[in-house]
Amino acid sequence: MVVTRGEAKGRALARGALGRRLRALATVVVPVLLAIADAMLVNGLELDLEVGVSMLAAAALVLRRRFPLLVFLFTLPGLYIGYIWFAPMIGLYTLAARRPGRARLGLCAVLLITAHFFPYPISDFVLTDYRENTQVLIDACVTSAAPIALGLLMRTRRELASRVEDLTRSLRREDRLLADRVKTTERARLAREMHDVVAHQVSLISLQAGAVQVSTEDAAARAGARTIRELSVRTLEELRHMVGVLRADGGEAAEADGLAPQPDLEELPRLIEMSALDVTYEGGVVAGASGTKTVERAAFRTVQEALTNVRKHAPGARVRVRVDPVDAVRGEGSGRAEGSGRAKGSGRAESSGRAESSGRAEGAGRTEESRAAHGLRVEIRNGPPDATATVPALPGGGHGLVGLRERAQSLGGTLEARHTSDGGFVVRAEFPYGAG
Repeated sequence: MVVTRGEAKGRALARGALGRRLRALATVVVPVLLAIADAMLVNGLELDLEVGVSMLAAAALVLRRRFPLLVFLFTLPGLYIGYIWFAPMIGLYTLAARRPGRARLGLCAVLLITAHFFPYPISDFVLTDYRENTQVLIDACVTSAAPIALGLLMRTRRELASRVEDLTRSLRREDRLLADRVKTTERARLAREMHDVVAHQVSLISLQAGAVQVSTEDAAARAGARTIRELSVRTLEELRHMVGVLRADGGEAAEADGLAPQPDLEELPRLIEMSALDVTYEGGVVAGASGTKTVERAAFRTVQEALTNVRKHAPGARVRVRVDPVDAVRGEGSGRAEGSGRAKGSGRAESSGRAESSGRAEGAGRTEESRAAHGLRVEIRNGPPDATATVPALPGGGHGLVGLRERAQSLGGTLEARHTSDGGFVVRAEFPYGAG
């Protein structure tokens, strides 16, 4: 079947907003026009009582959807005096479609039969004319029953259409849930595969590092091998925890919470010490403040990812990590650590102790300020890379900063990442404590 351009345009117009308005207008105007035509055919054009009540009954149909019972009662004089049929029948149909009470419909049907059966004036009624009276009574009953049956049928049809639509939405929702369940199952399977592959490789790294630690005579090499083994063990633990979370069902939320890794600000000095970077850590927040575990975990992950990016893209660069509380009103940090530790990637014990002291020595004096603050600001700023340093060939998927930004937004915070004028890079994130 070939559809011409004009037909396609007409169909699009009918489905558009203009088509909907025209259909709505037609449902109001067409019944009124039919009732007026009925009144004119029955009573003619001469203005008298019959024509007046018939025209009023036709005009009342404009409000039939808003006041169906009143409109029907208003059309009865037109039936009784003017002998019109369309206006009262349309009014009764609307009443049955919108207000389908049994008692109401029964009473209205009796009123329509009465107005149709008895003539105007009532003095013309002849009780002994049984044959004609029976015919008129049957006609009146059919006239009242037909619009009621049609109105109830249309109402039932609308209810069925609404029920089918609800069922369709439910089926679509179930399909989406099933698809999500399939995706979750597939993610769990991929997580197990990832665990098997990565765990095997990291285990080999740990074994090789242990062999170097035992066999070498160089103290620096032993320290480096020990650090590699510790990082391998931690990597395996976090990998096992994350795989456990992915495999946990929705009803095992408590188990999933127990499996999930829970790094916070207290572990930042250790992370910086093992980063193999020249890092200055300024901690102005008391770790472990009440109700901030989720925020502290997000701050830890932000620092972790930023240091990873420095190792990849700016080897040899100097890095400054700053963590401060943020007041929601002033937008300023409530304080900065008086002693900023410098954690070197060479693994010196002195840098580790100084970084830890910067986060804990202020605990007694900063606890109330940290609790009173409304948020947490994390800033990782690095300078330009060292031109003499070797760029490590580390793979990257390009999703690190995207994931950090999504994490910050999910907690109601913000994340900014940009290049600096000196050739470095800065990552700044703010998290509200209400998210934790």
